[in-house]
Formats: sequence, C-alpha cells, structure tokens
Amino acid sequence: MHCVRKVIDDLYWVGANDHRLALFENIHPIPRGVSYNSYVLLDKRTVLFDTVDWSVCRQFLENIEAVLKGRQLDYLVINHLEPDHAACIEEILLRYPKIKIISNEKAFMMMRQFGFHIDERIEEVKEGDTKSFGKHVVTFVSAPMVHWPEAMVTFDTTNGVLFSADAFGSFGALDGKLFNDEVNFERDWIDDARRYFTNIVGKYGPHVQALLKKASGIDIKIICPLHGPVWHSNLGYFLDKYDKWSRYEPEEKGVMIVYASMYGNTESAATILASKLVEKGLTNLVMYDVSNTHVSYLISETFRLSHVVLASVTYNLGIYPMMHSYLMDMKALNLQKRTFAIIENGSWACKSGTLIREFLENEVRDMTVLDEKLTLNSTMNEDNLSDMEVLADSIIKSMK
Repeated sequence: MHCVRKVIDDLYWVGANDHRLALFENIHPIPRGVSYNSYVLLDKRTVLFDTVDWSVCRQFLENIEAVLKGRQLDYLVINHLEPDHAACIEEILLRYPKIKIISNEKAFMMMRQFGFHIDERIEEVKEGDTKSFGKHVVTFVSAPMVHWPEAMVTFDTTNGVLFSADAFGSFGALDGKLFNDEVNFERDWIDDARRYFTNIVGKYGPHVQALLKKASGIDIKIICPLHGPVWHSNLGYFLDKYDKWSRYEPEEKGVMIVYASMYGNTESAATILASKLVEKGLTNLVMYDVSNTHVSYLISETFRLSHVVLASVTYNLGIYPMMHSYLMDMKALNLQKRTFAIIENGSWACKSGTLIREFLENEVRDMTVLDEKLTLNSTMNEDNLSDMEVLADSIIKSMK
C-alpha cells in the first residue's frame, strides 16, 4: 500500500522510513531511524528526483506508481550517487524502459563503477544548465564534496524548490510527518540534524560555505533534502545553523567535559570540576564518558559548544584508546576554533595530558589549549584542590 505526501502543487514525496537500520553507514547509531526521501514532479514530463535505499525499495515503487496513476516516468534526476539514494536506479530503469537519467559526468562514472547499465539512457548536465519539463524549469548547481565529489543540487525556478541532496538533512524517521513545522524541530530534531551534519558533512565546511554562497543568490522557498523534514518555513533558522557548523563556529558558549576513566578516579575529578564550574555560575555544561558514548555524539556536542575539558588517564604510556579515537575523529572532521582544558592522570608515568596537548597543537587547526592543567597521581586529594580552583577559574575567564 502506498504512503505519499504532497509537498506543493505538482510535487509529491514518495520516500520511505527505515526503523530497522541500527547504524547509518554502518557507523553512526540511529535509534530514531532514518528517512530516505525521493520526490515525483508531475508536469508535461514526469520526473523522479533521486531514489532510495534498497531496504525500502518496495514501498518506494508502490509510492511512485500511486502518484503517477498510470503515466510513464520520463526522467530520473540523480543529485547524489551514494547507495542509500541510488540503490534503486536499475529497478527504475527496468520498470520504466523509456526513462532518461539526468546527472553529471562524475555521477555517471560512479554509476558504471557500481555496475549500473545506463548507456544510451543518460542526459549529462553541468553547472548552470537548465531543463524544462513543461511549466517547470530547473537549473543544476554543482555541490562537490557536500559530501561526495559528484554531488549536485537541482533548483526549480518555477516554484522555488531546492532538491538539496544530502545537504540540510537529518537522522530520524519522519513517521507520517513531512514538514519542519509539523515537528518540534528545536526539541526533537536539532540534535539529530547536528549529529548528521557534523559526522557526515562536517569535514567539508569550505565546500558547504561555497554551496551556501550559491544558494544566497537564488530565491529558495522550499528545501527538499534526501533525509529528514522538508523545509517550507523558517528557512533562515536552518541556514544559519549550516553557516555556523560549516564555519566551525560554536553555537553556544558552554563546557563539555569528556572523561576517560578506568576505575572511577578520573571520573571523580571530572565531576568535581563540573560542580565547581556550576557553583561559579556556568550551568551550560555536559559530561560524557568517552567509553560509553558513541563518538558521533561526542563530535556533535563538540561542534555545539565552545569549550571542551579532556580528562584522561594514561594508558600504556599514551592517551587512553577511546579518548585517542575521539581526538582522531576531531582531526578527520576538520574541527576547529575550540578552547580546551586538560586533566591528566597516571599512577607511575603521567603522560596523557602532554600527549593530548601535543595533538591539539600539532594535529588539528586553530585550537586554544589553556595553560592551566590538573595533574593527578592515581586519584584526587586535598593537595589538588587549589589546582582545580585555578583550572575552573581559567575556564570561566576564557569564556568572557
């Protein structure tokens, strides 16, 4: 049975939701599921914008058939070739043998890499090209590395709809809702949207900035992403978030304490620091155990907040492995412009703090590391309290 939603006159959502997938890209937990969005335009010519993941292909095909009501499908526009959006290309070709695929040179190259039989069924476009489907005229805009090199977006100049590929997407299944104002986005969706951007697209901030610059020159009324809600109101809110995230600017002044503790002693010190910061008036504070928190959540929170305290035990004369993995993800995702404080612990050779500082100063860009550092020998005691006060005061001072 089909399940479709009308986006605007002539345009329908024909995607599907997936609650069974545990890990997006087999890495990132998605406890709220994910949507795979696809759209059908009914004009003189019928157009399908992108496909979906193979796991929801049956629902997808039923949705298309219901919207077409017996018409043939004339065009398939592929904005992004990642398999969660392109897996059903050949199924569409089989069911609609007269269809033409519209995409760019790199996308067609990748289709052949994935083994799709597309020759003589393609129409290649490039930046700035336009295509008329009847009353609807679209223009194609390159969006390389947002977040694959072949990515493009398609803008319908007739109704102001931007088919944005993986840009402006989010984790989370739609569950019957479609539009941003049908959900409480600030309460229920912003964390998943941030985690999606920071972990999937975050490395490519300059490329997102380039796309935002292009977007500022067109009159966008609706944003149709490939994951998450369709934006048809308050677009400035989400555009501002993307601007901040892609410039690596923190959304809020606040402190995130990430601790690596084997037997609870480093965790105890982190908790004492948190209490002191709150007593001093800093209440925008969160704490995470690096061993019990998936790194995608840590990265998302690091993008959100301005200050990070890294509290780590020394392990095999190095940084605790899970803490090191978190630091490596920061590097991989090009995180910048944060202020760090360090708590180190070691029972016979306390090295973690020095190594963390070296990493932050040499391996990632534009980070500030406070000179004040708390060093523990196995556990915190009365002798450490004055250093703890100094560390707390330096964090507060650095936020002003």
